[in-house]
Amino acid sequence: MIRTAPIFSDRMVLQKGKVINVFGTGSDGERVSVEFRGFTANSAVKDGRWEAKLPPQDSYADGLEMTVTGGGSVIRFTGIAIGEVWLAGGQSNMEYELQNCTTGRQHLENDKPEVRYYYTPKINSLDPAYEETMTNTCWNRFDSETAKCWSAVGYIFAKELSERLGCTVGIVGCNWGGTKASYWMSEESLTPDTDMRRDLDKMLVLCEGKSEQEQAELYRTYVEENAAWEKRRDQYYATAQNPDWGECLKVCGECQYPGPMVPHNPMSPTALYRSMIKRVCPYTLAGFLYYQGESDDDNPGAYYKLLRGLIDLWRTDWGDSGLPFLIVQLPMHRYHADPDYKNWCIIREAQDKAYRTISNTGLAVAIDCGEFDEIHPHDKEQVAHRLCLQALYTAYGDRNEEYNAPMPAYVIPENGGITVRVRTSTLLEKRTEASGFELAGADGEFHPASCEVSGDTITVTSAEVPEPVSVRYLWTNYSADIPIYNKSGLPLAPFRA
Repeated sequence: MIRTAPIFSDRMVLQKGKVINVFGTGSDGERVSVEFRGFTANSAVKDGRWEAKLPPQDSYADGLEMTVTGGGSVIRFTGIAIGEVWLAGGQSNMEYELQNCTTGRQHLENDKPEVRYYYTPKINSLDPAYEETMTNTCWNRFDSETAKCWSAVGYIFAKELSERLGCTVGIVGCNWGGTKASYWMSEESLTPDTDMRRDLDKMLVLCEGKSEQEQAELYRTYVEENAAWEKRRDQYYATAQNPDWGECLKVCGECQYPGPMVPHNPMSPTALYRSMIKRVCPYTLAGFLYYQGESDDDNPGAYYKLLRGLIDLWRTDWGDSGLPFLIVQLPMHRYHADPDYKNWCIIREAQDKAYRTISNTGLAVAIDCGEFDEIHPHDKEQVAHRLCLQALYTAYGDRNEEYNAPMPAYVIPENGGITVRVRTSTLLEKRTEASGFELAGADGEFHPASCEVSGDTITVTSAEVPEPVSVRYLWTNYSADIPIYNKSGLPLAPFRA
């Protein structure tokens, strides 16, 4: 029997201006025919899968119908729009729901946007309920009830983009809190590099010599024990006068999250690539939005390789080496009990490097969008807005330099200090007394420095470093002061040189 992939449903949004991939499953040899707007595309099932390609649609539209026939089945979809489709990937800050963000209630009560959402179920393919859960999904239009659980960043981005382009925007939500980049990648993409396969190697070692049943039992035991631990945690936080994470661990015992790294655990390498990405690929897209990196802070030195590998993999799977990929650079964050490990600095630097070295990428600089002691900033407006600016610049040909955050163009030691020339569309301005800069001499020891801002140039000096050779800006996991912006309101990106 012919079936379409679950992402095809009534109310779906199909991408304007690109070949439209329609795909699904069936029995080998069955013929499939897809009819849409007077066009017909044919295919046949091979190895249990079929894929038909419809010609690009050159204008936005709505209220359309599609018919898929084959193997005695006739499937009809109605209420289809031609618009712009973006996949919103990443971890909890992309997953963060509209109902929980600062402006969520305002959006839910007042918006009437041309935005639709497909929510990729958060379920591992090894879960017995996987196929049924996947099948019972569909595209939804915005209303105050259905949109509550949508990605806040994805929705607010789509709303602004819809208003700017005058079209329906569809978001494919494909994200899961607490996930590493390797969870969204294939085993083949991780294997060639020692740094990239670190967690994969851990999983293989743990699984070695264990049957699938034994691996499943490891995960089942963890789930039960973690549920009991969470009850103790909730009780502690409900009753403690001054709750503290360290004290919580003393009272409740060690937290075992995310559990044993076995394939049955969704928090394991390749798990979400297999169960989520592959189930929506290759649905035709305008591009990707990606907000992730927090959970890779235990191995930040490998993050550039992971991010580059993920971008290459997803683009290859979608059959488009230039598919726009927009990255949210991590904001400020540190828990009060943690020292400043500066590991988030390395992640931010890797994200910046990916933007500089990989074509058709965008970087939404969000250094000023974090909160102290809170890994999930509640206000998602600026992150979404800056992603929208990057989409306009990267995907839609609006090369307005005001959409790009200021970034260092070159750095020169001179006159006992360091001069930083900044790439910016408007003049810079200093908003706080703090400078955010540090200088180091040949000994490599960094000291606080002062700075003077003039136009697109910053002069950095420190009496403690008369002959500086290195400079860094906001090189910290968290600072309350974000000193330098351009007059378009975009912050200077953190850097070291």
